[in-house]
Amino acid sequence: MKLTSLLRSVCVLTAAFWFGLPVTMSAASAHTGTVEKIKVHGASLEGNLEGDPAERDVFVYLPPSYTANKAQRYPVVYLLHGYGRVGEEWVSFIGLPGSMDNGIAKGTTKEMIVVIPDANTKYGGSMYSSSPTTGDWETYIAHDLVQYVDSHYHTIAKRESRGLAGHSMGGYGVWRIAMKHPELYASIYSLSACCLMNNPQPRPETPVANPRVDVNSGEAAAWSPNPLNPPLYFDRPVVDGKVVPAIAAKWIANSPLAMLDQYVTNLKKYNAIAIDVGLQDTLLASIREMDQSLTRLQLKHTFETYEGDHSNHLKDRVEEKVMPFFTEHLAFPSGKK
Repeated sequence: MKLTSLLRSVCVLTAAFWFGLPVTMSAASAHTGTVEKIKVHGASLEGNLEGDPAERDVFVYLPPSYTANKAQRYPVVYLLHGYGRVGEEWVSFIGLPGSMDNGIAKGTTKEMIVVIPDANTKYGGSMYSSSPTTGDWETYIAHDLVQYVDSHYHTIAKRESRGLAGHSMGGYGVWRIAMKHPELYASIYSLSACCLMNNPQPRPETPVANPRVDVNSGEAAAWSPNPLNPPLYFDRPVVDGKVVPAIAAKWIANSPLAMLDQYVTNLKKYNAIAIDVGLQDTLLASIREMDQSLTRLQLKHTFETYEGDHSNHLKDRVEEKVMPFFTEHLAFPSGKK
């Protein structure tokens, strides 16, 4: 390295240290991938009654060889974030691009494209559901986004090379989208999925500390929308401390544990299904029930528990479990797994 280049690097690193600035290299090395921030329009999100934008931020991890090897085609993993997060925050939380680069360098992960759509909405999350209030997020993920990525990046545009994964709200989204779209994805991985059984019950009302993260309203907007009920455009399943049966039934109908039996044929089409949860996660019981239901229906899958809570080992799980899983179960350019 020339002396001037060395001095320039030292100055950049020193400034970053003192002022807390992120370090961005002008060009990725041959051994590092990059993350692009793009906008992907969703026709399926247009006109949603919440007024959320149909033009969504999307973050795309491109592997180390992507820029140099124009002829190469790559599998794609769609990775869905949890409630209350925005896509950019989640990219950092799971350590991209470093976590992918580490796996590739160690040989546990093959080069692939990773796509993270920002599904944050008025109340903190879309639930990846289909609703006139929030928009048709199922179609956005399964159609609008896949179509855009396949037409703008060097992908292997077939189901055998396409995976779907997500955490918490994203893990919930994996189930409801995968059940309906086995023609799009070959393998799925649900991390610490929330909302597997949504059975509303009266509970003490507490003020919402942050209106941008109002889970009850976000779930109502997704699962019990009502275009004739402005200004919220949704119905609550509990009113004045009493359950409204007709509305509660809609929430239950949007529960993967209630949906599962209807989609056995579709789920049997997947090459591989994986689920996990931390032993200190409050969602442990419902995810164990999902494991038992999959077993009852003779749906082949893997289920793993580990020492941890809802998200304290998420970066490690993505690097050490999720991406090696897709390395094993997706089709790569050579035709070999």
